[in-house]
Amino acid sequence: MIKLKVNDYFKVIAPLERVTINTLFAKAVVYQQVTGSVYVDSEKEPKVFYIAHPYGMSLLFGNTENEYFNENLFYYLTNKNKVRNKDEWLQVFPNSWSNKVETILDSYLVKIDSANMNRVLEMDDVSRRVVENTRVNFIFNISDFKNIKRPLDSREHEIVRTTKEMLQTLQGSVIPKYFWNHEDQFQNTGIGYSLIYDGEVASTAFSSCRFEKQLEIGIETLEKYRGKGFALYVCSVLINYCLENGLEPIWACRMENIASYQLAHKLGFIPTLFIPYYRLSV
Repeated sequence: MIKLKVNDYFKVIAPLERVTINTLFAKAVVYQQVTGSVYVDSEKEPKVFYIAHPYGMSLLFGNTENEYFNENLFYYLTNKNKVRNKDEWLQVFPNSWSNKVETILDSYLVKIDSANMNRVLEMDDVSRRVVENTRVNFIFNISDFKNIKRPLDSREHEIVRTTKEMLQTLQGSVIPKYFWNHEDQFQNTGIGYSLIYDGEVASTAFSSCRFEKQLEIGIETLEKYRGKGFALYVCSVLINYCLENGLEPIWACRMENIASYQLAHKLGFIPTLFIPYYRLSV
């Protein structure tokens, strides 16, 4: 695996355009909206591509039969070479890469589903394994969205445009600072809405990736405010922003993330693709 120079990222654009799963996070790296990493099999004429987003998502695609690349890929996926300092979530394309990853990892791969999730989490050696989950891509149905949208009682809640000051205080695992290089960039290029309850930011919906006419939605709700429908309200405002500005709202999540999966349905998103999603541990 060769780390591609930023000046050569243009070599990735055409192959990436041929990938038919959600690739907005990968495009954010290739078009330098965020500072990530791109690995290839050859600097001159790359045929295999591995794009890593700073949040911890990655995409592998291209030729599956480069033995030298695959040998190095094994060490990267299992982190035996200590290149990664954080967990990573990997998607692959096309389906033939799933079979190849299974062959490359062999006993280092653990496959799970919702039925045996707890068993896997209790395994003593799970931290040394690659765990295969499922990622869901959705498509937005505007008719369903209009049917399920609920009014907001402004006497108790207020939804406002997410400000720079709010960005500095937002907490959680899915917040803008993990998807944009800095606050000014998010303010100038991204968009977010925050629901204020009892004087504090309870829930924020924001553009985790924005490219051309598509906007991928990120959502974070403080734990003490979950279960109150705040995520539904604030996401609805962001979706309305998309519709008013000719943008297609995009949603994707792990199938094991029941809250995100159910919220997507409530907002009018329909599951279209169920693809392997590999958790790479450090």
